[in-house]
Amino acid sequence: MEPHIVIRKRSVILYGHKTSISIEDDFWIFLKDFANKNNTPIHKLIEKIDKKRNGQNLSSAIRLFCFNIAKRR
Repeated sequence: MEPHIVIRKRSVILYGHKTSISIEDDFWIFLKDFANKNNTPIHKLIEKIDKKRNGQNLSSAIRLFCFNIAKRR
């Protein structure tokens, strides 16, 4: 039996504008923990990820960011 993966829509304010990101709970929790450990507001971290993404959508860029951080650990 496969695990049940829930993708939730999350509202964030980026660059002063409200937007939503659809992302799985595990990635969101990882991102929030990373932001907290680095004393960075989550919206600032997401803005940083947004500025560096190469054409992929923001949710995918966040997943890749989390994956790359986890891979380095």
